[in-house]
Amino acid sequence: MQGALALRGTVLARELLMQGRMTSDLFTDYQVEDFFDEVFAAPGEIRAHYRPLAERLRALRPEELQRRARLRDTILRNLGITFAVYGEAQGIERTWPLDLIPRIIPADEWRHVERGLVQRVRALNCFLEDLYLGERAALRDGVIPAWLVQSSAGFCREAYGIPVPRGAHCVVAGIDVVRDARGTYRVLEDNLRTPSGVSYVLENRATLTRVLPHVFAQHRVRPVNHYGASLLSALRNLAPANASDPPRIVVLTPGIYNSAYFEHAFLARQMGIELVEGRDLVVDDHVVFMRTTRGLSRVDVIYRRVDDEFLDPAVFRSDSILGVPGLLAAVRAGNVSLANAIGNGVADDKAVYAYVPALIRFYLGEEPILPNVETYLLWEPAQRAAVLSRLHELVVKPVDASGGYGIVIGPKATEEELAAVRKSIEAKPRNYIAQEVVALSRHPTFVDDLQRGGGRIEGRHIDLRPFVLTGEKIEVIPGGLTRVALRKGSLVVNSSQGGGSKDTWVLAADEDGGSG
Repeated sequence: MQGALALRGTVLARELLMQGRMTSDLFTDYQVEDFFDEVFAAPGEIRAHYRPLAERLRALRPEELQRRARLRDTILRNLGITFAVYGEAQGIERTWPLDLIPRIIPADEWRHVERGLVQRVRALNCFLEDLYLGERAALRDGVIPAWLVQSSAGFCREAYGIPVPRGAHCVVAGIDVVRDARGTYRVLEDNLRTPSGVSYVLENRATLTRVLPHVFAQHRVRPVNHYGASLLSALRNLAPANASDPPRIVVLTPGIYNSAYFEHAFLARQMGIELVEGRDLVVDDHVVFMRTTRGLSRVDVIYRRVDDEFLDPAVFRSDSILGVPGLLAAVRAGNVSLANAIGNGVADDKAVYAYVPALIRFYLGEEPILPNVETYLLWEPAQRAAVLSRLHELVVKPVDASGGYGIVIGPKATEEELAAVRKSIEAKPRNYIAQEVVALSRHPTFVDDLQRGGGRIEGRHIDLRPFVLTGEKIEVIPGGLTRVALRKGSLVVNSSQGGGSKDTWVLAADEDGGSG
């Protein structure tokens, strides 16, 4: 089937060329194959919202597109837009990988995704508020097992009773969304601790407007460059009652060796606030101060990019040099607010993820708009037995890992890898979930071809990480970070695993604003 579709697509493209209905271009030999393709509805048939872009790209020869690719790399390198990949022999920093062909989401599709994301974040905020400051009703009523929540690595007993202004536990959420073989949008996982990637959303847009300025001409693309202002507004909304006016806000970073340090510095610049490390802050009488050349200056809100366990060596890891001694006492006293709140990691647990649809029904009384990926809970004997009988067909994930680490994709795994993960599941079934393999949607992606002196277009699998802000209202930034698996056939899109990105265009409805 897959080979027949590919052959039919190539033949059709050549027939169109002979009929003069299609110019010779990078799309000529593009193979749709057996996946949902974001651009092609069928071999040779481009979806309506992509046609103006395709016509623009067809005017460029492969050699010209490769020249634009070199210009892109120069811009990103000169601006210092990098990403750290731990363990690479050539060094920790590499230029941010941005594909030249943007992803386009029409207004009606985005409206559906946006509603689903707002609903999901509302429910997760309710769950976290109830868990740490409420009656723990979802646990009490058996919506989610109490032992499951309390055994999560992200569950934080120290968060009990700590006030969170306006219940905004997830000021910044990054919700990973995929499209399956039918084109259905599904939530793959939730990231509610210190989600990263939004700086690359903004830089992707800025870079593509310089490298391919004409591709925007026939599209009304919703802007993303207001993110800094929106985030600052959400952080101000979190300020404690006794904060100064306006509240003093800082970004707390682990330092230059963190993989997302570029983003920490970028966001501080965008918001016009200070970027600090733990050593720049001090707590006195349950109040946080920042050291400045003029003495100590009070801090009201900390947008922290440091994990819970490193935040306060007086409470968590005593060997941490990244945090601030006494910080948690200041938060508990209501003198400073953290974004995101501590303890959010319990909702990032991939086993807890399986219960989010039930939490939406429980807290909101609504049916989930965006479904989960079908997930199997391996501490349940029947589900575990079924999974172990077909490990070679499923994806197995550690419940507390991120960045694509520890994932075993059954159809691509070796016998040794399958045997190892079987042993791990049998030893600690609580630590893993299994999911059906999602045939992630694919998108045409420019592939450099140095030997031929040009390049070509091939399909690569993608996902989407939209960013959701909880302030006076819940706001979803139009689009988000489309991540692309640059290795042919790979389903792992994470940047830390060699993935790249695309600029993500959400098209404006008739009543919406223009591009930027």
